[in-house]
Amino acid sequence: MTTMKRRNFLKGAGLAAAAGTVAAPAIAQTQPEIRWRLTSSFPKSLDTIFGTAQTFAKYMADATDGKFQIQVFAPGEIVGGLQAMDAVQNGSVECAHTPTYYWVGKEPALGMGTGLPFSLNARQLHSWWHFAGGKEIINEILAKYNCTSLVCGNSGTQMGGFFRKEINTVEDLNGLKFRIGGLGGMVLAKLGVVPQQVAPGDVYPALERGTLDAAEFVGPYDDEKLGFLKVAKYYYAPGWWEGGAMLHLVVNQQKFNELPKHYQAIMSNACEAANNWMLAKYDAVNGQALRRMVGAGAELRTFSPAIMEASLKAANELYGELSAKDASFKKVYDSMVAYRSDVLPWWQLNEYAFDTFMIRTRGRV
Repeated sequence: MTTMKRRNFLKGAGLAAAAGTVAAPAIAQTQPEIRWRLTSSFPKSLDTIFGTAQTFAKYMADATDGKFQIQVFAPGEIVGGLQAMDAVQNGSVECAHTPTYYWVGKEPALGMGTGLPFSLNARQLHSWWHFAGGKEIINEILAKYNCTSLVCGNSGTQMGGFFRKEINTVEDLNGLKFRIGGLGGMVLAKLGVVPQQVAPGDVYPALERGTLDAAEFVGPYDDEKLGFLKVAKYYYAPGWWEGGAMLHLVVNQQKFNELPKHYQAIMSNACEAANNWMLAKYDAVNGQALRRMVGAGAELRTFSPAIMEASLKAANELYGELSAKDASFKKVYDSMVAYRSDVLPWWQLNEYAFDTFMIRTRGRV
């Protein structure tokens, strides 16, 4: 190699090396090590609904080679289950796994972030969120509280709950102390029910002492774990107030905005994966749990047509009242009802027809 060529080569190699020393820190800066805290609204004993937050945290760590670690806390370890969103708002934690209906006292519209009574099932609600404006409307409301949210779980249609006595008529609801939150509680209050928003871990002792007459939570798998059958034997269906209860990862808006864009994208995808995990898990375990509880003495009941019709009438009255005085509620309600009107004819023609046929013929296939 001539002297001139050697000089040019060394000069080029030096530039390449210099470029390498500049590029490496730039790459490192896009993969920062982050440590967040997540508070769940659900006790550790409920491995599906609490486990959804743990599953989400694992997906985040796996997708970032361990750079983004999220520690999951049960209710009471940082704040109570009903205060999870408050902790996110004030920055005590970066995020929470919770239903937005726990904030219905502040914003009735946030009840629809979890689900509107007599409205959408799990798939329809997820579709409304992503393709019919749900995400934008709910997060517009949450922005007032320095929060944003990502869908992170769904229970499917919930059970109507355990009751200490049979409920045969609308009159039987009068004075009933019922653990039920969100808009469902507001609907039933019109029929004389005394709704109680009680954290999951406190429901069993309240039923046992008789300070509650009935309690709804999710479905057979969780209700079995919570032991409700030991203190209330009548198990009612369906939970018309939660045709598909959507859960959220509620995130402090400032903390979310500070994340690199690709971390935001990873978080969105991890929430979607955890959402699918939760719904699939419940589908797999609820039927088995129901059979076990029936074998242990649970007496299955369905709400009478009269109770269902009275509840629907009360719901429509409530929605009219809230829409008249709350512009945010009206905006979310109108969006959800419009979507429901659009999707139900298709559902009736195809999904419903297939499901009902398969249920009728299940002994022959």
